[in-house]
Amino acid sequence: MEEIALYALHVDDDPSLNPWTFRTWFLGIGLSCFSAVLATIYQFKPQGIVLSATFLCVISYVLALVLEYIPKSGFLGRWLNPHSFNHKEHAAILIMSSTAARSAMAAEVIAVQRLWYTKTPNAAVCIFLIFSSQILGYGVAGLLRKILVYPTKFFYPANLPIMSLLETLHRKKVDTKPQLKLFYWAFAIIFVWELIPEYIMPILTAVSVFCLANQKSLVFTNIFGGGNGNEGLGFLSLCFDFQYIGSGALYLPLKTQFNTMVGYCLNIAVFLGIFYGNIWRAKDFPFLSQLLFSPESNSTSYVTFNQTAVLNEHGVLDESKLATTGIPYMAATFASYVLTQNMAITATLTHMCLYHWDDLKSAFDFMSLASIKSLVKPSTWMFWKKESRTEEETANMDPHYKLMLRYKDAPDWWYGLVFLASGVVGLICIYEADSGMAWWAFIVSVILASIMILFMGAQYGLTGFQLHVQPIIQMIGAYLEPGRPLTNMYFTLFGYNSVGQGMLLLQDLKLGQYAKLSPRCTFAMQMVGTLVGAILNYVITLSITTNQREILLSIEGTHIWSGAALQSFNTQAITWGGLAKQMYSWGSTYQWVPLGLVIGFAAPLPGYFLHRLFPKVGFNHLNMSIICWHIGWLVTGINSAIISFLAVAFWSQYYLRRYKPEWFLKYNYVLCAGLDGGTQVIVFIMTFVFFGASGKPIPFPNYWGNNANGNIDFCKLNPANSG
Repeated sequence: MEEIALYALHVDDDPSLNPWTFRTWFLGIGLSCFSAVLATIYQFKPQGIVLSATFLCVISYVLALVLEYIPKSGFLGRWLNPHSFNHKEHAAILIMSSTAARSAMAAEVIAVQRLWYTKTPNAAVCIFLIFSSQILGYGVAGLLRKILVYPTKFFYPANLPIMSLLETLHRKKVDTKPQLKLFYWAFAIIFVWELIPEYIMPILTAVSVFCLANQKSLVFTNIFGGGNGNEGLGFLSLCFDFQYIGSGALYLPLKTQFNTMVGYCLNIAVFLGIFYGNIWRAKDFPFLSQLLFSPESNSTSYVTFNQTAVLNEHGVLDESKLATTGIPYMAATFASYVLTQNMAITATLTHMCLYHWDDLKSAFDFMSLASIKSLVKPSTWMFWKKESRTEEETANMDPHYKLMLRYKDAPDWWYGLVFLASGVVGLICIYEADSGMAWWAFIVSVILASIMILFMGAQYGLTGFQLHVQPIIQMIGAYLEPGRPLTNMYFTLFGYNSVGQGMLLLQDLKLGQYAKLSPRCTFAMQMVGTLVGAILNYVITLSITTNQREILLSIEGTHIWSGAALQSFNTQAITWGGLAKQMYSWGSTYQWVPLGLVIGFAAPLPGYFLHRLFPKVGFNHLNMSIICWHIGWLVTGINSAIISFLAVAFWSQYYLRRYKPEWFLKYNYVLCAGLDGGTQVIVFIMTFVFFGASGKPIPFPNYWGNNANGNIDFCKLNPANSG
């Protein structure tokens, strides 16, 4: 798949193009503010939607064209319109704004404290906490860039549609006229179309023949329902809303899609088997939920667990209070999800070692005797001198990276300084926030994050699949500092969030390499975007948790607002951080959940041995880490889109790529960009105009295409959830 980066993208550069313009900073900071606000809003939606870089690419281009109408003469003209808008300015704006377009996990921690705890840190601590936790992973990933960015094989698939769009917009219009035409048509059509499934006729988000045929069966709801959050598995439903289908169907490699499909089929079987087999008292709790439930619950009355009743004023477990309330339960499907997540994490470590050890082992070269001896050589620490390379080294380089050698790199000590500064600030914040986390536990969380960035970053660069390592980080934190759910959240923040941020930096560094943006410019854009995002993440989180508090605490929420992500995070913090001994130790209800880590280590071995015995069959295409993660894929969200997602993926990555390769290389990623951009522009507009983000919502009238008083696909509404 990595050859796409060489054939679909041009390998050339014009060093005279200047990205360091006032226009870059003006649009970059403005769009960073916009994207940080929208990303934080999406954190409180029923479906976890990430603000697309394609959307930001389109908006920045349109705004830059507007600025080009300003006369070049005069003070304002020289600043805002110094020359024609070039692709390096565009790439710099895109990296800055997309860096801000991630709702910080620290904002989740703050939101959870505001919803379920009595004490929250002050504004200054919150902002510094967000910023330090966002850039800690940058330092680690930056130091690993020679391993995970520069080689051709690490191509980060999500970059391909972005770079295709950038090239289409900035090359000679004569050369790119067909691509531009397709982009504009795709953008316009999806822009108009999305108004229908999103607002006028939501039934198109989840067309379920089975639910329409039988609207009185909760079994049908669990299996075939999927138009509302936590409704059902959405099996055989069709979705015509591209927001939920997503652009990943068009750019993720076929191998990733195949393993996704295998995991999806297993997910349906496992969830139904667990629930209807009544494992872990499954039928006494909702089919899908992220909340904790009291042991008093039954199939007709769900009693949520009151966590404040078992914690003291410092957020520490009081075992005498727990003895009174009883040990809580999770929805069985959520417990299964955590188990298979654990399997996926350790399966990744085994898979990468079995199939990509030669790439990974170079990360540990610094521990060799030869590397230690080289530290005393002047050429090692004289960073101001240009590094010389042999002809053999340059001949084997990635062609895109070879063109980057003319620019000064951001030296390792810059990333080392980011790592050190963010670590010191983070350490201060955990004490100022009264998290209860010890300094040594903070160091352990950082070490874990560094190891995970290496393995998960390699997987992400190769497959485009970003594995969430939250469960294993939370488990380790729970055993290091037991009985402290609040402490566990902060341990997870630095141990898990740093991994996700590190992978995003690696992807942006690769994008900068493809765009031939100087490494120092890329570094500056990432830092500024993250700082802007930190401030606005806090402000918007404060507003939404105040104004939508009751909805965020409910089981299903609405089709506009949902606390599912926060509930999931809080539930895992309570179960791991506060009740790990009672819920996960051997002999307890969920004893098999942590053992998923052990099973995961062995999961890739059968496929690997079969591949060695029968190398031509294709067993090496099985990626058990991706399969295991998708066995819990349907645990929350709008599940009606999965069949449509897989159908689009098959059409793009199999049919087009195999039978229409020229069309695929020329148009596939441009089409992806147009659909993504048009969708997110109209969704943003509707969020503020119709869905109440800026005030009172304006609902569309209730009729057969808009079942506003129940599930939008007409599946039976669970009476316990509706209350």
